[in-house]
Amino acid sequence: MTDLDARLASLSPEKRALFEKMLRDRGQAPPARREQVFPISVMQQGIWFLEQLKPGNPAYLIPAAVRIRGPLDTALLRQAVNGIVQRHESLRTTFEARDGRPVQVVHPTLDVALPEVDLRGTALGDDELEERIVGALREPFDIAAGPLLRLALLRLDTDDCVLGVAMHHLISDGWSVGVLLGELSTRYAALVAGEQPKLPELSIQYGDYAVWQQDWLRQEDLSADLAWWREHLAGAPAVLDLPTDRPRPAVQGFQGASHPFELPEPVLTALGALGKRHGATPYMALLAVFAVLLHRHSGQDDVVIGVPMANRDRTEVEPLIGFFVNTLPVRVDLTGEPTFTEVLHRVRDACLGGYAHQRVPFEKVVEELKPARDLSRPPIFQVGLSYQSDPLPTLALAGVAFERLPLRAQGARFDLELQFFNDAGGLNGWFEYDRDLFEAATMARLADHFRRLIELAIAQPDTPVDRLPLLDPDERRTVLALSRGDTRRWPDAGWVHEQIAARARRTPELPALRFADRTVSYGELLRRANGLARRLRTAGVGPGVRVGLVLERSVELVVSLLAIWQAGGAYVPVDPGLPAGRVALMLDDADPAVVLTQRPLTEKFPWDGPLWYADELLTEFTDEAVDDPATPVRGSDVAYVIYTSGSTGQPKGVPNTFAGIRNRLLWMQDAYGLGPGDRVLQKTPYSFDVSVWEFFWPLMTGATLVVARPGGHRDGRYLVEMIQAEQITTLHFVPSMLQVFLREPDVADCTSLRRVICSGEALSRELQDRFFARSTAELHNLYGPTEAAIDVTAWACRRDDPQPVPIGRPIANTQVYVLDRFLEPVPLGVPGELHIGGVNVALGYLNRPELTAERFVTDPFAT
Repeated sequence: MTDLDARLASLSPEKRALFEKMLRDRGQAPPARREQVFPISVMQQGIWFLEQLKPGNPAYLIPAAVRIRGPLDTALLRQAVNGIVQRHESLRTTFEARDGRPVQVVHPTLDVALPEVDLRGTALGDDELEERIVGALREPFDIAAGPLLRLALLRLDTDDCVLGVAMHHLISDGWSVGVLLGELSTRYAALVAGEQPKLPELSIQYGDYAVWQQDWLRQEDLSADLAWWREHLAGAPAVLDLPTDRPRPAVQGFQGASHPFELPEPVLTALGALGKRHGATPYMALLAVFAVLLHRHSGQDDVVIGVPMANRDRTEVEPLIGFFVNTLPVRVDLTGEPTFTEVLHRVRDACLGGYAHQRVPFEKVVEELKPARDLSRPPIFQVGLSYQSDPLPTLALAGVAFERLPLRAQGARFDLELQFFNDAGGLNGWFEYDRDLFEAATMARLADHFRRLIELAIAQPDTPVDRLPLLDPDERRTVLALSRGDTRRWPDAGWVHEQIAARARRTPELPALRFADRTVSYGELLRRANGLARRLRTAGVGPGVRVGLVLERSVELVVSLLAIWQAGGAYVPVDPGLPAGRVALMLDDADPAVVLTQRPLTEKFPWDGPLWYADELLTEFTDEAVDDPATPVRGSDVAYVIYTSGSTGQPKGVPNTFAGIRNRLLWMQDAYGLGPGDRVLQKTPYSFDVSVWEFFWPLMTGATLVVARPGGHRDGRYLVEMIQAEQITTLHFVPSMLQVFLREPDVADCTSLRRVICSGEALSRELQDRFFARSTAELHNLYGPTEAAIDVTAWACRRDDPQPVPIGRPIANTQVYVLDRFLEPVPLGVPGELHIGGVNVALGYLNRPELTAERFVTDPFAT
């Protein structure tokens, strides 16, 4: 750079413009201006990187709008704007990579256009007007080509306009918007008066600041500050796992939306007074409430929130337009069931600690902590809170009134960011959110919960925050209504075994059961079951008496199951494939009156009680007609005892009732409708409760029960062949076995299939889509624990549904609540613990009264 260049560069924009005018007046050409190149600042580095990943990122477009009422001289307004552009080099800056490093390039001149949009005669509400403003500004910026400032003038009437302004975040921040609008009003007033604007000279430009910052970071010892941030964030969760409405994309999309939020002046004043009593600012009090909201919605006791700081602690940078904001990650500890007052103290201390070490740019903190790279979300924190305490000014000058309008950005930098400003003593703002993750209705609920928490914190500051009720009475009623299945009665339906017997008497010749090459009619099935039932009655089997089953899948197994119910007893299925010790443990615990088994299996388990060999015994009951034992049972009597897997400890026997299983199977018939033309494949091991509906639902409805060979449930090739050979219409899969089944090449040829039921494991969307790609059958996802009669929720899967597969809604006469640890309902979408109520719930745990009392609790919402 020559000496002349240096001297010219040192001139303020105003002095340079005066110098060039003097040369033109003398007939001399002003010296050609040259671009200037500066390093980017540390704050700009992160945005530069994201721009390379997603050019034109909408999250970093800063919009603003001013309503101008009165006679407006658009030529002078445009002159005022371009005067600001010449004064602030940042507005004439573009960004590119040179020698492999990003730099900011300051161009000598820039003439900014001011296009007009004529909306006269168009009736626009506030939302429609905002949409028009944003529409005029939303075109993505090209940071290499520029300009990174855009304006639009929307003429609503002759003396009523809106000036829209958009700047890229690389050259601007919230403070800068105020600088620009303030200078605009000053310059326009001077020009209307025929005067040159009088503004104090800028001592530096943004490029000078970037050079200074780079030098300062090289020379300054930040080790103590960085050590504080390391300690402050040590062990902090990398993710705030707010429940989302949609799966998180692999790469953050930055597509934003917003939900408005208002807080009246009396409420804000009361919150500020509460904060003041505890040495906290109104912002800290708002931050404390926000932290509680995030804690309640995520279930996390450790929350990190991004807090923006103006970072203009030097007088030289205060009047500059540029990107100076630094963001502090404030970590809030919510462990130990604190009261709101305690949370407020923790937030205050965390903020003060961060303020004391704010000179370290956030990018340097990230560089120090080296978090795992994850393009799906920002590092360190994914939520932010910004609060502009100064009200937005309304300026009246030169015959026009300038009124700044709040304008929401269209992008989203974070999963969630709460932005608001002081407005007439209250708060006005919005929840800005990533619409790839959240629905608008979710944000509306979140805003309502935030408002409610503020009011509750003011009224009950010494109540533990976990006990502050998020739900107002109306939302509580809505949530509880959604938690309840419909109420249905089947007054003419007997118990399940009675319905099977009635079916057998009506259609004795229909095929009830197929196993291997054998076919058993309904009449034969009932004769054999009644004969065995009468024999069981002689052994004392009746209501409340348990009968053990240690049988392989066979005709004898199905007959034995029905016989036990015909006798009024409860069956206890024990898988003969289990280790002998586990079999003995379960039989000792269940203490059955008799065990039905097959002679070859007795060598596999020790048992001192009565053993009956079902395969030998049933040969006695073939052709003779045997009447029903007519054993009366009540709905509360035990129908079966199935043991849990023991994955969390010793297996526990769970007694389920005749009323529960009847409700479950009659609901299933109403929902899916089996008939005599259906054929159901029974393949689930009978020690799992899914087998209960596989055995009994088809027999209730006149369908044919086809029993798979022992071990067949694990063989995908065998299952395909069985479905085709037996023309199976209905069967069940756990998702892991469905995955194996779908790998078979002939799955598409299983054209008889009408419906597939999934349960027992989470059904992924990917597996759902793969199923629909290979089958025309219905797919249903059901859920239920052993502690209820099979399933308690159901969901009909849908083709081309992009959402995760849910467990569905409660079935008839069932309640499924999601509650917090105080047994209070949580809001929709918020994690909690599943609680099940209604007729399907089991009686408890066999021989475990303490555990039963702990887990089987009184329904607090029962009507």
